[in-house]
Amino acid sequence: MDRGDLQRLSKDELIELVLRMQRPDKTSRTSSKPPSTDKKEKRENSRPGGAKLGHEPHNRRLADDPDEFRDHVPGVCEQCGGVFASDALRELIGEYDEIEIPPVKPFVIRHHRFACRCAHCGVETKAPAPAVATTTPFGPRIHALAIYLKGFQALSYERLGGLFRDAFGLIVSEGALMNMFIRSHPRFEIEAEKAKAIVRAAQVVASDETGVRIEGTNSYHWVFHCKDAVVHQPDYSRAARVVDEMMEGHVPAVWISDRYAAQQKHGERHQTCLAHLARDTAFALEHGSDDLPFRFKLWLGRVFDLARAVANFAASTLARKKRELEKQLAALLAATTHCELARKLQAKIGRARDQLLIFCDYPGQVDVTNNTSERKLRPCVIQRKVTNGYRAMWAAKAEADVRTTVDTARLQGANPFAVIVGILA
Repeated sequence: MDRGDLQRLSKDELIELVLRMQRPDKTSRTSSKPPSTDKKEKRENSRPGGAKLGHEPHNRRLADDPDEFRDHVPGVCEQCGGVFASDALRELIGEYDEIEIPPVKPFVIRHHRFACRCAHCGVETKAPAPAVATTTPFGPRIHALAIYLKGFQALSYERLGGLFRDAFGLIVSEGALMNMFIRSHPRFEIEAEKAKAIVRAAQVVASDETGVRIEGTNSYHWVFHCKDAVVHQPDYSRAARVVDEMMEGHVPAVWISDRYAAQQKHGERHQTCLAHLARDTAFALEHGSDDLPFRFKLWLGRVFDLARAVANFAASTLARKKRELEKQLAALLAATTHCELARKLQAKIGRARDQLLIFCDYPGQVDVTNNTSERKLRPCVIQRKVTNGYRAMWAAKAEADVRTTVDTARLQGANPFAVIVGILA
């Protein structure tokens, strides 16, 4: 826009332009931007470190099954210097655990293969070759540790090889590490197919996606989950085709997601993530010039309160509360406003009007936000920032199948490393 364009604007248009330019950028509190993009506060305005006043300390619990016991008994009386007998009465006044990890080094089994010549006929007979002669020298626990550290501790191949060398004295090349993932993938692929079958039969499914670099191109890491399974899936596309291929024609009763178009129309009904709308409301409230965003904030607060206690209400009470919320929402959507931000918020919430209170019809089964999907994607985002993505699609799929297997088992409280060891044992 040049000087001539500005001169042709009316006074009201100039005022609106200046106000728009003065609006601050969105933050993680007022939008879907991650907290890492926020500007950090100056030291004098930041919160002090350390525990808060009145914080109750938490001490480490003693181990259930110690490996060794050491008794500490006084030898002489501190008053008179008399020596205590070995069978003197004792009173236990304290217990303390000293914890140490013993030196870790590879356990190597050397296989000797022999041949024997028959004393009767002179024919030489060779012993069968052990499995290690034609496969990898690395055992299943080494495979499991490599997969766990790569997938769940965000170590690159180079850093993983360095850890094995420095901590365990084991030389493992990057090629050998890559072969561990290739060799192990079929077992995790089987478990991933089981998780997909569970999701494809579920009545409530949630999904989300995040960007990732695969083979040098902008791609996406998708997550689909229900109460009994989690499925991670990489793809070059962010289109609805990914969802259609994943679900294979199954249409759940409720689909939970954000307002992205590719996430729409995959369930009989749709529950929109209200956390996204709450952030948009916070932005409009902070930078707008109307009280309508504040009224929307109060309405969303009542919805969140209802969602937290939805399983405690009788069906008739829940239906009445839903009707009250719908009536209040209709009044807010019909309200007049001269604030541009308030109008945009009003339009956005109006487009999702039929997707805001679906959780009321499924008490305790449908989440009012899609935060669970975002939490399941967070480790993938961290790994993306550390490793900068994947050089090959097979690697992305292999790691997604491992995450699918582990995250599904986690729903039952399983230990991630124990799950990986159990699959490969």
